[in-house]
Amino acid sequence: MCPPRWRLPLILAVGSLCGLSIVLLRVSNATSYLSDDPAACVNCHIMTPQFATWERGSHARVANCNDCHVPHDNVLNKYYFKAKDGTRHAFMFTFHMEPQVIQVHEPGQGVIQQNCIRCHEHLLDEGIHLAVSLQQAQEGQGKRCWDCHRETPHGKVNSLSSAEWARTPDLNSVMPEWLQGKISNQTPSENEPAK
Repeated sequence: MCPPRWRLPLILAVGSLCGLSIVLLRVSNATSYLSDDPAACVNCHIMTPQFATWERGSHARVANCNDCHVPHDNVLNKYYFKAKDGTRHAFMFTFHMEPQVIQVHEPGQGVIQQNCIRCHEHLLDEGIHLAVSLQQAQEGQGKRCWDCHRETPHGKVNSLSSAEWARTPDLNSVMPEWLQGKISNQTPSENEPAK
């Protein structure tokens, strides 16, 4: 008995989709996003100025990107938020939709505010004269922490192309070594289009 006519095309399609998914996961360094390593934030190169200014700021000694930008109320919410936010970032980067000036969107602002309170609650509790009380901050009334402390976590970041006085890290290439070898072995005349 011969197999149905659709079986081979289906097997090829599923195999191709699985292979493409594996390559995409490898090229995008997808497993790095499961960690708390700040270097994962510069995989797409857009966040390089923010990474560089954070790395040389006061928060680098005590906090990583996820300490401020991801919720910490429970582990499921943490990874749900990372997946949702990461998918949004990947989509915008892939289709070149990123804004010239990176700003945190509304759900992220609430998370950052709660994490500021989580780490600095003792300052709000000690009765230090602040523009906002602990209760106002927790309820989202008044100013957000970064309204007054704008340059605390990242320093001065102007746009995607400039972060004053910031040295940026060397990033590992995602290009496979065999392809790098082929490209570097070409002579200039091989790279030029035929006339």
